[in-house]
Amino acid sequence: MYSFLLILSFFVMVPLPGNIASGHTGHREITLDNIYREGTFAVSTVSGLRSMNDGIHYTTMHRGREIHKFRYDTGEKAEVVFSTADLPGSEFQSFSNYEFSADEKLILFTTGREQIYRHSYRADFFIWDTEEKSLARLSGPGKQQLATFSPDGRKVAFVFENNLYYKDLVTGGEVQVTRDGKANEIINGAPDWVYEEEFSFNKAFAWSPDSRRIAWYRFDESHVRMFNMTIYGGLYPDWYQFKYPKAGEENSHVTIHVYELGSGRVSRMDTGGETDQYIPRIKWTQDPEKLGIYRLNRLQNHIEVLLADASSGRSEILWSETNEYFIRETSGDMITFLEDGKHFIVMSERSGWMHFYLYNMKGRLLNAVTSGSWEVDELIGVDHKNRRLYYSSSETSPLQRNIYSTGLDGRNRKRLSLRDGTNSAVFSNGFTYFINYHSDANTPLYITLHDGSGNLIRVLEDNSGLNETIGEYGFSRKEFFAFTTSEGIDLNGYLIKPPDFNENREYPLFMYVYGGPGHQAVMDSWSTGAWFHMLAQKGYVIACVDNRGTGARGEEFLKSTYLQLGRYETSDQIEAAKYLGSKDYIDASRIGIFGWSYGGYVVGLCMTLGADVFALGISGAPVTSWRFYDTIYTERYMRTPQENPGGYDDNSPISHVEKLQGKFMIIHGTADDNVHMQNTIEMVDRMIGAGKQFELLLYPNHSHGIRGNAAHHMYTRITDFITENL
Repeated sequence: MYSFLLILSFFVMVPLPGNIASGHTGHREITLDNIYREGTFAVSTVSGLRSMNDGIHYTTMHRGREIHKFRYDTGEKAEVVFSTADLPGSEFQSFSNYEFSADEKLILFTTGREQIYRHSYRADFFIWDTEEKSLARLSGPGKQQLATFSPDGRKVAFVFENNLYYKDLVTGGEVQVTRDGKANEIINGAPDWVYEEEFSFNKAFAWSPDSRRIAWYRFDESHVRMFNMTIYGGLYPDWYQFKYPKAGEENSHVTIHVYELGSGRVSRMDTGGETDQYIPRIKWTQDPEKLGIYRLNRLQNHIEVLLADASSGRSEILWSETNEYFIRETSGDMITFLEDGKHFIVMSERSGWMHFYLYNMKGRLLNAVTSGSWEVDELIGVDHKNRRLYYSSSETSPLQRNIYSTGLDGRNRKRLSLRDGTNSAVFSNGFTYFINYHSDANTPLYITLHDGSGNLIRVLEDNSGLNETIGEYGFSRKEFFAFTTSEGIDLNGYLIKPPDFNENREYPLFMYVYGGPGHQAVMDSWSTGAWFHMLAQKGYVIACVDNRGTGARGEEFLKSTYLQLGRYETSDQIEAAKYLGSKDYIDASRIGIFGWSYGGYVVGLCMTLGADVFALGISGAPVTSWRFYDTIYTERYMRTPQENPGGYDDNSPISHVEKLQGKFMIIHGTADDNVHMQNTIEMVDRMIGAGKQFELLLYPNHSHGIRGNAAHHMYTRITDFITENL
């Protein structure tokens, strides 16, 4: 799922009208044109950042046409490594990504992207020889996927039409590794829809460390049921068909194979006799003869890491863990093999909080690397030479993320980020320097260069222009608050008040919710955009509360919604509305709520089960029954519909439409491959049957996020709907 990020990204860049605001603040009025057409509040950043091998220089991508090389210590531009201006008349005039070969003599460029699903795409790939100053197309005709250098930089593997290939850059020869790929039947080297969406990866192959082998996934999705979407535009609309396993239905049969380049020999890895299971990741160890394979049962409460022999395919269990509820998805970083070949790091909730643990290669726990009543968020890297681990965590507050380093023995932990708020870091090779990306609730992105100890060297981007702009438009400060529910649960939230706020007046309240498992909308980061501030200018108090099930507060809080998605989230949002409605400055008869994706689902429940509290609801791309959503995400939190029918049906907005009272808007893109429009159609059908009035917005051929002119159109109508009815 996780698609609320698409909507929040709209908010971050949301600009509005340019006249004096209607209040008495003297600030300029925020308009939707500012937000969606003029980029008035766009954040400046440093993109395409790559550390060079020497650890002294780094490169960045400039306007998709050049690669610039800088010194870490002085900030001086050392050279322009590449420019499309040097290729007059070439078909290659811009790029969206680049990758250096191991010796940095070759650059692999991505251009002409055609999106498939959220992460996956087809593209044209070109290789630039920095010494010969020559450009060559990787392969063709036709676009490829996932082009990746071998570790020695002499070959590039890629996927074309569901088959795995590699190109020898020395001889120019192209080798087709698999030949059975077929649309909607067999996929080699790329994931199927549900693996890509819920296990968060789009490359399903991996080079061995010595470049002599390629391991890959083979997905047999021939027995998975087909989902059909109508694509409009022609006299006769087209069908777009793809395999989508809904909760309780059959998944792809996944196998892991290894190809030996020298002999052409293929070995199938032993992943056990059970086929109704998941393989969330494969990772080579430092030994090119040993492949690590994650094996997860369908209930997702027991995970094992197998060590497979790359030649014979024989495997043994290296490490395993069982959880009372489910194993949390950690985007592949659950296991990290160390370069010494003797140890690995595990990311685990075994203490009730997500932390790092050090094991030897016999699977024996040596020590906890981190511990405490807080959670690690991301493994940034490991300094193998000095045996230090770099990570981000919520140690200072669940609302914040800071950068730390620690010894692998758990000692000498040090905070490296200097400013409270939300920080992320990109380190140089050797960990001598890092570039820090910081923001907080009221400060846009602030990018700084530091030495390895955290000392500031210089500021790379301060977004001073944007800071002036938000001052001119009178953005209100985001204020954090916390309250305790009637069940004794402490919840965090934020408020944005009108610029001319007067505590002696009453204001309508407009709430935003996402609320899904493990995620946070209430963060000390620059994530609340101009659209909320536009509504605040119009006289609304904006609020957001993270309900039970959201992240960075430990396993008990996160997994309290297990088997009952929607029940506790809705209860918490209703309690938040009542708590805020009790304030003297809030008109409790004028409370609205808006959410997208999982948030749209929660809105549907709030407008039915909380009909006496919410006067208005806007539900974007909602799940309306978990029976309609995919296997991996849904069953992780709910088990199957066959095992838990009450959990599915009791917490479905469809089951409660007769309770709907307020003004209700529902929105969907007709080509949403993630949360299918089926969810909205079923909800609409039930509302019609119950005699309930509603407003429906459909966006033809748009997927889970509504972009471009359609976004401007959508937020125009949403804004009018709010001002007309709240």
